[in-house]
Amino acid sequence: MKLSVIIPCYNEVNTIDKIIKAVNDSPYKNKEIIIIDDFSTDGTRDKLKEIKKNYTVSQVLYHSYNQGKGAALRTGIKAATGDLVIIQDADLEYDPNEYNRLVEPILQDKADVVFGSRFLGGDVHRVLYFYHRAGNGFLTFLSNIFTNLNLTDMESCYKVFRREIIQSITIEENRFGFEPEITAKVAKLHCRIYEVGISYYGRTYEEGKKIGWRDGMRAIYCIIKYNLFK
Repeated sequence: MKLSVIIPCYNEVNTIDKIIKAVNDSPYKNKEIIIIDDFSTDGTRDKLKEIKKNYTVSQVLYHSYNQGKGAALRTGIKAATGDLVIIQDADLEYDPNEYNRLVEPILQDKADVVFGSRFLGGDVHRVLYFYHRAGNGFLTFLSNIFTNLNLTDMESCYKVFRREIIQSITIEENRFGFEPEITAKVAKLHCRIYEVGISYYGRTYEEGKKIGWRDGMRAIYCIIKYNLFK
């Protein structure tokens, strides 16, 4: 099965080359790489214009103004042609060498959607912020109450979908509300959902981490909105 790797990026000039190389070198060989630049202003766009000279990249798409991660994913998912679609952040926090592990439940026809969990299993994790971990646990718990799922990491970047499923869903959130929105919507579709433990190399705010408390408040709103209302 062909895997579409969707990479949204915004102001990732220090990591974009490294993540594209890592995706290129990942052991899952039958894949297309789709990069969406969400109107970066730090030189990322200039790097992307040269990217095909050094790496195998299927498409590089450019937003004409900054819209947010959810909007970038909406653009990338629409362009995907693979049998499977995986979300890959551009910040080196997640390891593309784990693609084979993540897609395996779908390849075995056990799952339609796979979440990569940072809190399941014994893989390596960078130790960082207590309040981020507590907030993530709370948001996952709240989401589980409404979806009746038993996820351990709803906010994980790594999510794999059968393409026909993710392309059938209308993504409304433009920013980080994508995670609770898509979780609610695949739950309503009664998809077969699996979790796979993954490693996590988190970064600090000084290193470019972007998510903050306002995004957490939006996530609560999205959990309620997309679970209780159509």
